[in-house]
Amino acid sequence: MTTLNDMRPGDKATVKLLLSAGSMRRRLLDIGLYENSKIECVGKSPAGDPSAFLICGAVIALRSEDAKDVIVC
Repeated sequence: MTTLNDMRPGDKATVKLLLSAGSMRRRLLDIGLYENSKIECVGKSPAGDPSAFLICGAVIALRSEDAKDVIVC
């Protein structure tokens, strides 16, 4: 198991757990980051933050601060 922060472009994973709480947890759930959803890292900015992920057919950019709270395998 790892976090979204550890994914490299081209990596695919399955969401296992959200560690965030409150409004950020709600936002992550709203964009499709729920248990057993499939996710693919499609790119990282040159500085490494944010990263782009393909989630439920949409490309979503997440800051590393938020991506560290998503456990995947």
